[in-house]
Amino acid sequence: MSSAHATSTYVPKSHIAKWFESRLPLVGLVHSSFVAFPVPRNLNYFYTFGAILIAFLGIQIITGVWLAMHYDPSAANAFESVEHIMRDVNYGWLLRYAHANGASMFFVAVYVHIFRNLYYGSYKAPREVLYLLGVIIYLLMMATAFLGYTLPWGQMSFWGATVITNILAAIPVVGDTIQSLLWGGYSVGNPTVNRFFSLHFLLPWMIAGVVVLHVWALHVTGQNNPAGIPIKSSKDAVPFTPYATIKDVFAVVVFMILFAWFIFYQPNYLGHADNYVPANPSVTPAHIVPEWYFLPFYAILRAVPDKLGGVVLMFGAVLILAFAPWLDTSRVRSCNYRPVYRIFFWVFTANAIILGWLGAKPPEGGYVIASQICTAYYFAHFLIVMPLVGLFETPDRLPGSILETVTGPGKQLSGSGMPAGAAAEPAKRA
Repeated sequence: MSSAHATSTYVPKSHIAKWFESRLPLVGLVHSSFVAFPVPRNLNYFYTFGAILIAFLGIQIITGVWLAMHYDPSAANAFESVEHIMRDVNYGWLLRYAHANGASMFFVAVYVHIFRNLYYGSYKAPREVLYLLGVIIYLLMMATAFLGYTLPWGQMSFWGATVITNILAAIPVVGDTIQSLLWGGYSVGNPTVNRFFSLHFLLPWMIAGVVVLHVWALHVTGQNNPAGIPIKSSKDAVPFTPYATIKDVFAVVVFMILFAWFIFYQPNYLGHADNYVPANPSVTPAHIVPEWYFLPFYAILRAVPDKLGGVVLMFGAVLILAFAPWLDTSRVRSCNYRPVYRIFFWVFTANAIILGWLGAKPPEGGYVIASQICTAYYFAHFLIVMPLVGLFETPDRLPGSILETVTGPGKQLSGSGMPAGAAAEPAKRA
């Protein structure tokens, strides 16, 4: 029995509500999952990015469906159809800018979400499946974003598609077949646009499905918290609504203000000027770069002289995230109580940012050497630092309870945050 059902206190009032609830307890499920569900009382604003991500998934799907009504997925007309959306469709400029900048905001939020998970050890038992579902969502997001970037069919779209599909050919045995299936011919062209558009339309619905599983897994194990310790009593928890709900809504509104600033004041800041030039197979741009959220992995790809080696490391840099629950040997979850590993975590964070900067630079001279050093540290963090530091580090003393992290040692709250039995189920699981 999941904790969501264990904490359900919904009682329908009207005859219609009782009739419906007895046949499909949907309202009760929502109530137990998003109203009465117990959450740790020490959650900070880094824990609001899940709600921000759900909001942006909705924005991307709604604007994407609307844009698809006016888009022509053909090499001959794709660029012109985007210009038609911008100039002739009512509020088409708003839809297009919201969708393009929404992708960037989506990745800002997901990177904060990922690094928060790594910092607070949210990937550790019993939340491995919850974390793995998150990695799957991230992979689907990356595929969706790449496909979407090719659809305007400007210079950077065309050449980005050409470069990425060409490196897939380096995969042994199946590489040529994958490349041919994506191209639909012997080079990037009309069938490619059509296939990329179909996949770009399909994948967000797959993301939405995995998000449902992700939220479900969260409600089975309960939320982690900045202290990384489980809920031990009802005083450690508060109901999801109104406490977490108010915080989530406030964070979403603040993030939307940033989003609106990009849409209305800097709509093309995160894009590339070459994508406003129609695709021309005869003219190669001086410097082909992907969108900013792919730059760290692009730097890793170019750090290796061997084509296959670069492809392996680029995909490996994402897939290695999935092994974090088993590579981390520490008994303590949160970096707040891991003084040595905390230093390595911030070095890793800086390293990832530097890789992003190097990905935007030309692959020559010192930039390549710096990319190789940063790539080596990226993998060393997971394969060497995580296992060894966990074995030899002496962590700080953990607080006795979540309540103690809020009130301080030896102090008590005047009242309980949750009904006596509401937090019992998550406490058992964690």
